[in-house]
Formats: sequence, structure tokens, C-alpha cells
Amino acid sequence: MTTDIVIAGAGPNGLMLACELSLAGIRPLVLERLPGRTAEHRANGLVGQVVRMLDRRGLYERLNGNPGPPQPIPAFTFGAMRLELEVLDDNPMYALGVPQRRIEQVLEERALELGAEIRRGHELVGLAQDTDSVAVDVVGPDGPHRLRARYLVGADGGRSQTRKLSAIGFPGATKDDVVSRLAHVTVPPSLVDPATLGLNVPGHGFVPPFIHHRTERGVLAYAPFPGGAPLVSTMEWSADPTDQPMTVDELHASASRVLGADLPLGPPEGDGPHQLRRLTSGNTRLADRFRDRRVLLVGDAAHVHSAIGGPGLNLGLQDAVNLGWKLAAELHGWAPPGLLDSYETERRTVARRVVMHTRAQSALLSPGDEISALRELFGELLHEPRNVQHIADLMSGADVRYEMGIDAEHPLVGRWAPDLRLDTAGGSVRLAELTAGARPLLLDTTGSLVDALSGWRDRVQVVTGRADTSTTAMLLRPDGYTAWASNDARPDARSLREALTKWFGPATAGA
Repeated sequence: MTTDIVIAGAGPNGLMLACELSLAGIRPLVLERLPGRTAEHRANGLVGQVVRMLDRRGLYERLNGNPGPPQPIPAFTFGAMRLELEVLDDNPMYALGVPQRRIEQVLEERALELGAEIRRGHELVGLAQDTDSVAVDVVGPDGPHRLRARYLVGADGGRSQTRKLSAIGFPGATKDDVVSRLAHVTVPPSLVDPATLGLNVPGHGFVPPFIHHRTERGVLAYAPFPGGAPLVSTMEWSADPTDQPMTVDELHASASRVLGADLPLGPPEGDGPHQLRRLTSGNTRLADRFRDRRVLLVGDAAHVHSAIGGPGLNLGLQDAVNLGWKLAAELHGWAPPGLLDSYETERRTVARRVVMHTRAQSALLSPGDEISALRELFGELLHEPRNVQHIADLMSGADVRYEMGIDAEHPLVGRWAPDLRLDTAGGSVRLAELTAGARPLLLDTTGSLVDALSGWRDRVQVVTGRADTSTTAMLLRPDGYTAWASNDARPDARSLREALTKWFGPATAGA
């Protein structure tokens, strides 16, 4: 069998890539070694720019269950230090509290609606490349067989078989001096503060909800998610874990050590699945390349890091959105030179930033008088809104600016396109509604750029109308980043054509 794209892994990143490719007219084949969606509790939601990205694909309401666009959150944390985001004029932090298994369900439903094929119980066991394709060896319910694809994408997690079979290096560090424990539990109702939902622990004091709470003995987090059992997690340094299976009693003992006071914990109530996990090491690794000829990596297959601050899905899902349209352009034959290579150039740089800030946060959580002094100083810096803005932009991904290879004097070029509403002949429309189809998009408030776009109409959608912005025209890539922009009453058509050629290939005669 020959297909255009094989995606190894049907987690959120592989499914998101399948959606993006399908929107671009490519029907991918997704292989997943597990026979069904895992019931294991993993991520608790989404944080950062990815929330707005899902809104721009029409997926936010499906995940959230309520109408309307996402709204920024009033506060977040960095290294167990509270970020007061309401002081910001431009708050970039968005969050969506949805379990990962629900995210996977929605993305799988959407991928199937768009025509992707998903084969569960099929494991990648070998691959071989030539100049035109990748031979993919698979073991499935009916035994071993071979597929041939023009490209293979590894979305198969931190232990990626795709990465290993491609001999792509995965340098980094493993830390084994921290023991992390996590479980769904019950806590005595008498400890719960009804106003904040935090805990008042006798002998210790207040433990806020949904935030890492550091003491000189470790870290505790209490997350009373609505509709289910609360989650409690701890981190202890230089602790000696038992070889026995993890229990709620073990977490109880750990939580009490961290707080220096007894925190009664019992087994969870209600339907599961319930989490009960102990980790005795943590990895920070970054693939030395995201592409080996016709094999590419996304998500944890390309980078693993601490989960603090919830950056994993923000990074991985946007890998998929960045890669999808570029792969589709290659397969459709209009990709300009270097387009597919720009995936690694852009996303590996972003991954390095995530590795940096998760390591910094882990350091701020560590025990010791020196760290406490550093936290005191850091807390003083967080009284300055400009410092809060810097950290919020870093954690959300709002500080990402890609090199567009053209005149980038306009402040929007290379950046995520701002949310706006456009008044068109057909009525008022949000930008998120215009980007749901994942096509390149030209927004023109002047009506003067129709002729400049004539050779790209087979690839680029144009929308004219009025908008409450000083920017008169914007060219958006399918991943939501601005490739060109103008504030002129009559924008320069020549520079627009340069940007169109740079990102969407040469003009088509008669298009």
C-alpha cells in the first residue's frame, strides 16, 4: 500500500496533525500501537497560545462545551510564584481545563470527519528511506506488513520508535534526585475553604488551589477539578522511594512531610479512571534535528521537559499546526524552496525556549536557603508589570517571532496575528471563523490588493472589509502567523507579492 503521509502515534499531536493535513486536502494514515484510547490520566488541560489556536480551527467550543471565544485568565504561576495577569494591558495567558482523554476524543472525531484513517493496534517496527519515499514496517492484528509513504511523521512520544529507527539523537539530561507522586484523593471537607477552594491545614496554614505550593521540604499542589476527585501531587528532593506499588497512604505521608503538618488524604470517590503514580526521575531532552529527509518529528518525540506550567501540549500541538500546511504544500507541489526545512528552524527554537523556562521554574522550586533568597528577589521583580508581561509572553508562547525572510519593519510580521473582527459584505466575522479552513489568508481593508493576489488565488483566500485596527492589510500563514502586513492606505503590492512567493510559491498563470 502507498499513501502520502503516515503518522506514527494517535495522541493529541498526531491527531492534530491529521486534522491539519486533512484540511489541506491530504488524507493521512495514522498508526497507533495501542488498541484504543488510553484511560490513563495525563494532562489536565491546555495553557497558552494553543487555546486560541484551537479557537481558530473551530475546536474551542467543542472542547469547552460553551459558546463564545476564549478569555484570558486573571492569574497563573511561574515556579510556584503567582503571576497577577490582570495588571497587563495585553494578557496572553489562556487556559482550558479539559482532560487529555477528552482532547484526544475531540481531535479523533474531527480527524475522522475530515477523512483521516486511524488504525489502532498497529505498531511501527521498522523503516527505510529512499529518495522518493519511506518504507514503513508495521505489526498489526493481522501480522506484519509493509506500507510505503512519501513522508513519515513520528508523533509517538518521548520514547519515539520513529526517532530511534531514524537514528536521530536525543541529547539532554536525566535527573533522579526528585521523587514526584500524584493521585486522585479525598480530603476532609472541613479543610476546604469555601471561598477559594484551597485548603486550611492545621499546623501549616493555607494551601492555595491550582498552584505549586513550595516549602523548605518540597512542593505540594492541590487541584480540586470540578466534577471529579481532587488531585494532590508532591515533589521531594533526595527522598528514598519504596519499591512497593504506589498508594494513597504513601502520598499522605509525603504531603505531610512537605507541609510539616498532617494532611489527611483518603482514596478517591466516584467513577475513574483515577490517577495513582510515582516518578523517580525526570528527563529534559531535545532532538538534535526534527527532520531526517522524509521523516519528521513532532511533540514529545522531538522534545521532553518538565511538565511544570503545562507547556507540553501548547508546544506539541503547535508543532503539528506549523508542520501540517508545509507538508501539504510539498505534496501539492507548490511549496517554495526551504519551506519544509523551516519547520525545524522555527519549532526547534521555540522548544529550546520551553526547555529553558521549565528548567528555570524547576530551579525555583528546589529546597535551600539560597533558593528562598532567589525567590524573594524574583517576587520583588514580579511587582513590575513589564516583568510579568515578559514571563507571561514566554510561558504562553506569545513572544514567538519567526523570521519571515522579508522586510519585517511592521511589528506584526513574524508574530501571531491578533484577534480581530472584520465587517464584510456578508456581515461581521471573527478572524477565528475565517481561519477554520487552515488556508493562507489575506485580509484587505483597502480593497486595492485584488490584482496583486491574482496568481495565488488557488492557494490563498482573500477577505475584504473594515476592521478596528491601524493595520490595513495582513497576510496570514495557515498556522496563524503574519507573513506580511501594512498600515498604508494603499499597501505596497510588490512587497506583498514577495511575501506570497516566499511562503506560498510562485504565481500560477491564469489562477
